[in-house]
Amino acid sequence: MSSIPDRLRSATPPEATDFGVRELMAVREIVHAFLTAERPEDVYQFALDRVSPLVGATFACVYVIDPGSDLMRLAAVHNWPQRYAQFLGQMRVRLGFGPSGAAASERRMIEVLDLTSDPSLEDWQEVATELGFRSFVALPLETSRAVLGTVTFYFASPNEVAGETRQLMRTVADQMAATAEKARLIEDLRRTNVALTESNAALERQYADVVEARRVKDEFLANISHELRTPLTAVVGYISLMQEGLAGPITTEQQRTLEQVKDASDQLLALIGDLLELTALKRGTIEARAAEIDPRDPLRDAIAGTKGRREQVSLDVSQPEIVPMMRSDRRTIAKVLKILLDNAFKFTRAGRVHCSVQIDRGRVTYAIEDTGVGIPSDAHRLVFEEFRQLDGTMTREFGGSGLGLALARRLARLVGGDITLVSAPGAGSTFKLELPLRHNDLERSE
Repeated sequence: MSSIPDRLRSATPPEATDFGVRELMAVREIVHAFLTAERPEDVYQFALDRVSPLVGATFACVYVIDPGSDLMRLAAVHNWPQRYAQFLGQMRVRLGFGPSGAAASERRMIEVLDLTSDPSLEDWQEVATELGFRSFVALPLETSRAVLGTVTFYFASPNEVAGETRQLMRTVADQMAATAEKARLIEDLRRTNVALTESNAALERQYADVVEARRVKDEFLANISHELRTPLTAVVGYISLMQEGLAGPITTEQQRTLEQVKDASDQLLALIGDLLELTALKRGTIEARAAEIDPRDPLRDAIAGTKGRREQVSLDVSQPEIVPMMRSDRRTIAKVLKILLDNAFKFTRAGRVHCSVQIDRGRVTYAIEDTGVGIPSDAHRLVFEEFRQLDGTMTREFGGSGLGLALARRLARLVGGDITLVSAPGAGSTFKLELPLRHNDLERSE
């Protein structure tokens, strides 16, 4: 039984109906090639094998332009003579040369009805005789973005292509180009996804390595700090015994020297203590203890424990006369404020350091303001990183390990707060510690 309904037979000329069927078959085969293929080359090959018989070609080939080159390589062939198959991978056609090269460069269909009767193609006649073709049609594979190459259909006899067959060839070329372009985009997307997957895996491995390196570093710092603190504590003890004269009388000059040694040892002990505390905070092994406190007491404790004040720097304190009680960890808050005060005095050569306490809407804000050297805006984040200083050279004016502010921020967050910074070079700095007035998540002190 015919697949074409009788009503269409009566209304449509036989040759037109035949052409329409062939056109639909060609488009179907190319779509099938697209759905089946994994690479653009596969699209060309599948489509060429199925479409060539529809246009009556003895054999056919597709040339594709190599990126960044003026050469086209053979990407697919149909029914190519077997004795020449071994040379297919070596074949190249230059853009603008020969019918296939001209079709791509000029973006037009080139048709040769009888190669033997065209004197301008005399060089092709020997090749045509060996391969067994007399005429051919070359069409550009063109998309809206670029010309991809050429599809060429070869015929065994002289052939004047009928109008509808020529139209069918154009349809085939356009469909093959569009389908191959979509396949290429899908392949590019697949390659990109694979690359992203591999990149993500590499990043995850690098992240794991960084985490492990930080863990090892923190463990090393904790271990070495413990090992250093034990003998250093003994050294400080022996210095105190010598200062008290238990090892015999000492002169005034010796007393002064011992005092300097003890001060240096105390600074080193404090640094080791900060290292241990920072490591413990990062491991989550330190817990804050809450108690009912006067919010002014931590600031008083910090001021009392602050050292290194310069004679040219005054200290001003502003605090309300009556305050509500605060539920938090007094020791932790005092430690944070002491670090901020020490930092203010260290970087202020002359002028003043102003401390204040404000309570508003369930929040307590401590502010430490100085008239020191100030900090550039692009370095505000860096000063809270471990072992970071704005001037990291050996000849820097201001000493320090770069641990203080990093430790202060972690301690502030331990009690539910945070530290902010407002500063500019030459305009001083203001560090603010903001905390909840009632931190109910902290464990209660016994």
